[in-house]
Amino acid sequence: MAKKSKVVKELKRQALVEKYAEKRRELKAKGDYEALQKLPRDSSVTRLHSRCLVSGRPRGYLSKYKVSRIVFRELAHQGRIPGVKKASW
Repeated sequence: MAKKSKVVKELKRQALVEKYAEKRRELKAKGDYEALQKLPRDSSVTRLHSRCLVSGRPRGYLSKYKVSRIVFRELAHQGRIPGVKKASW
């Protein structure tokens, strides 16, 4: 389980990105890079990092399922992910 502070910080970043998305798009279209620099740093999309929805883990993230590899394995073994079954040959 990730630290709660890291998960909360990432959620705040996501909120900032959504808040400034339209303004950022307009400034880029105009070519006003000085105004872009005055926006908050965390309002940039590139500062976001994908985290597992269940555990908050930042590494081993499977974007299709939005969970980490560890949580994915647990859910797959429990049969909670439709269409996924353990390979055997």
